[in-house]
Amino acid sequence: MEDFKLIIMKFLNSKVKMPKDAIWLVPGLRIKRWFALIVLGSVLAAIGITLLFRLEPIYFIVSTARKIFHIVPAELAGIVFIALGAIIFIKAWKRTNFSMLDLNGTRKQGAMGENLYRKMKLNHGPKIVAIGGGTGLSTMLRGIKKITNNITAIVTVGDDGGSSGRLREQMGILPPGDIRNCIAALADDDDIVTQLFQYRFKSGEGLGGHSFGNLFITAMTAICGDMITAIKESSKVLLIRGKVIPATTDDMRLVARMEDGSYVKGESQIPESGKKIVELCCEPEVCKPSNEVIDAINNADLIILGPGSLYTSIIPNLLVEGISEAIQNNVKAKKIYVCNIMTQPGETDNYSASDHIKAIFDHMIKTGANPDKPMIDAILINNQLPNNLAKKYEEKDSLPVEVDVSEIKKLNLELVTSKLIQDNKEGFVRHSPSRLAKSIYYWYKKTAKKAASYAPKADMLQQEPELSKCQK
Repeated sequence: MEDFKLIIMKFLNSKVKMPKDAIWLVPGLRIKRWFALIVLGSVLAAIGITLLFRLEPIYFIVSTARKIFHIVPAELAGIVFIALGAIIFIKAWKRTNFSMLDLNGTRKQGAMGENLYRKMKLNHGPKIVAIGGGTGLSTMLRGIKKITNNITAIVTVGDDGGSSGRLREQMGILPPGDIRNCIAALADDDDIVTQLFQYRFKSGEGLGGHSFGNLFITAMTAICGDMITAIKESSKVLLIRGKVIPATTDDMRLVARMEDGSYVKGESQIPESGKKIVELCCEPEVCKPSNEVIDAINNADLIILGPGSLYTSIIPNLLVEGISEAIQNNVKAKKIYVCNIMTQPGETDNYSASDHIKAIFDHMIKTGANPDKPMIDAILINNQLPNNLAKKYEEKDSLPVEVDVSEIKKLNLELVTSKLIQDNKEGFVRHSPSRLAKSIYYWYKKTAKKAASYAPKADMLQQEPELSKCQK
């Protein structure tokens, strides 16, 4: 059955054309069972009508069939009748459902069956937890949503700048910016509602700089009474795939201890200090996650950290009590860190790939992870840069992250390399959502398959006989 499903998916993704109506009968759509029930119900109803009104349609049908069989072979006539009946039935059934699902007449009929099939497949995809913030997390989610609907984005809430910072100070809510970006990323990108959600006011007293989505979430928080419910209701508006959850609902503020012993407070201020970060802390010292956050991590098949700003997007999530331990304790989940392509001025100047990982490990251990047990399985690194790398990176002292293979191996990590950048003529370094998602998913499938092949079969396992006191 799985092989047949793979063949169907190859048909969908290839240039080979297949009948549009055939998609309604492929496995996984959960449609055929209702076809069968409708047919059964129709037959029973027909028998009931025959008995009630003492009709003789069976005799009429048989006699007509006999006349046809004298002209056409019975086998051929049977096939023609079955095919004709199936076509009429499917057409009528599809039109009925299409009319019910598209009362406004705005959807394309040809793509409806294919979209429904893809949705059913995505509902059975792996449970993925993506942890981070900023543009990096939302970029990755745009690709991941094409792999599965079982996505949970755990988002940092340390932002204190821009529109989010203003709303945080004035309205006393969690910063909605990164949450808004993730909600929009998991929605339909072509939907006008998504464009509205991301619209930013360029002028207007009190409105300049605010995005509609930020204001919407703020208003929903006031109506619903809390941010968690407001996010859920906002997600319903855009019909997103998966869930977006803040790492904590506490009023979390970031504090960085610098190499010279000084402290810098505030996410927006940390990169501007011009000093090397030694350790990241938060106020209050203990921030607690919601039960949904821990449950999502515990049940995940794949946990992704990054991409994004190391100290202001990724590590803040790990400072929340219980998150690092939950990541480490989920031994069945595959865990991968997506390393940034370029160093970030004010945060990771001169950082190599292993330096990024060491910083993550140090903060995970600080918040409860066991240093003697694995925390992350692999690191994903881009292996190709544009030939005409934009000069703005050199001007801002942003350099490609050095891939120090020997140090990465010392950390017992698998090194995964792939082209992750989006092609562009300007020489900008931006992650491609599709390439990023495909590289992560390919690694996950390969690793999961390898682990399954090494796992001993249940019938091969034998329990060691219990020893008696004398034998001991």
